[in-house]
Amino acid sequence: MPEPAAELDALELDPTDRTRVRRKAERGRYDFATVAAILDEGLIAHVGFMGAHGVCVLPMAFARVDDELYIHGAVGNAMLRELSTGADVCITVTLVDALVLSRSAFHHSMNYRCVVVVGEAVEVEDDQEKARALRAVVDHTLPGRSDDCRGPNASELRTTRVIRVPITEASAKVRSGPPIEDADDLATPFWGGEIPLVTTRGAPIADEHVPAGAASPAYGG
Repeated sequence: MPEPAAELDALELDPTDRTRVRRKAERGRYDFATVAAILDEGLIAHVGFMGAHGVCVLPMAFARVDDELYIHGAVGNAMLRELSTGADVCITVTLVDALVLSRSAFHHSMNYRCVVVVGEAVEVEDDQEKARALRAVVDHTLPGRSDDCRGPNASELRTTRVIRVPITEASAKVRSGPPIEDADDLATPFWGGEIPLVTTRGAPIADEHVPAGAASPAYGG
């Protein structure tokens, strides 16, 4: 059974050789609350695996449910077919908060929050769990949307493969703040600072099949 949310938020993840932050170690975060918050805000996960033709990384929609990550696709999807054998997988999610402009080209950077999750993939066989996972992916993209659309039917569940990855071996890395400057560069005439980046939802655009006068969804922009 999944742990209660309060217990998860208080959980500290033990860094491993695969998740320990070594470069700029002070930016590493191993508390579950930080890892979960980044995963919940991110929209795209990059999934790394060893396939038939070598190492590959693919972008995927995903969802977090308690301490599990879910990804899905067609049963014929080569990556998911490989992962269904219990293969090792690496899933990363990155949020870019700002461009960091230094007075030197060398010290330009970005403010970011990222998570790396590694582990053994597990194929979800139970139809009820599959349906919950698919609803979670929809709601992760747009909270509340799964209540405003038809759920997957039996045929769709049969043709969809769902993979679960536990969030037990994971870490986050966070950079924030202004550029790091060399003292000699502070007297130069160049501008330094941060340019914030924000992802926002725009106003809903109805397709041609929405009845005239129908209200736009409240979760639009």
